[in-house]
Amino acid sequence: MEEIAKIKNLLKHADYILIGAGAGLSTAAGNTYTGERWEKNFKPFIEKYNFKDLYTSGFYDFKTEEEKWAYWSKHIYIANTGLPELPLYKKLYNYLTNSKKEYFIITTNVDDCFYKVGFDPNKIFRPQGSYKILQCKYACHNGLYDYTKQVEEMIKNIDEKACTIPSKLVPKCPKCGGKMFCNIRSDEYFVEGEVYETGQRNYYKFLEKIQGKKVVLLELGVGFNTPVIIRFPFEKMTAKNKDFHLVRLNMNELECVMDLGNKVSLISGDMAKSLDLILS
Repeated sequence: MEEIAKIKNLLKHADYILIGAGAGLSTAAGNTYTGERWEKNFKPFIEKYNFKDLYTSGFYDFKTEEEKWAYWSKHIYIANTGLPELPLYKKLYNYLTNSKKEYFIITTNVDDCFYKVGFDPNKIFRPQGSYKILQCKYACHNGLYDYTKQVEEMIKNIDEKACTIPSKLVPKCPKCGGKMFCNIRSDEYFVEGEVYETGQRNYYKFLEKIQGKKVVLLELGVGFNTPVIIRFPFEKMTAKNKDFHLVRLNMNELECVMDLGNKVSLISGDMAKSLDLILS
């Protein structure tokens, strides 16, 4: 409780708050990739392909596009388009809104949960993309397409015995007629696009603005999957700026690469409970 009180005080007196969010935040908020939710929604796919969880199944090499999109339409819906407002994200939104603090969010999550609860899109940078946005798989052009409605149509037409969708519903690139896939940074063909460029520009402007100010870097659920985007930069910024303080909340993996002394607060375990105490 002493560390929680310290963090609450740091947030209260901060000039700015920089939030870095990873998969751990969404897991704590309820967007889980295993367990009852996974088993209930993917039973036919688990039985046919022996899938273990939503994360590892995303790497499966399907034989046909009809099979692939039967699975991926469900994946996109469960992990993005079908998600409601998650209370933990809303709690964070309400806290920042009521505190009237200037903030910015950088997130590696592709579930769009920050957008769903009302955060200003101009204060979000999502460098890894979004599940609900599709692109040409081989980036023949820079077009990005919101497939929310098409995903719902695919799901309605899944043959759960064969785990396929009708060929007419398979996404095809409107330019080259080839394959399409989610606009997520998984290979060299990732299309950055306007949302990425605007988010990056606004992020860099925010970083310039906070130099020399009292800043809390609130890192939520960031592991070692892509540490060069949030984890390592947050440590570097904290080390370089005397009035920056890093608050790292995660189930585990709390260790710092850099020696930050008393400029870091580390909280392990149930993030939902910890955030509830910090934001209350």
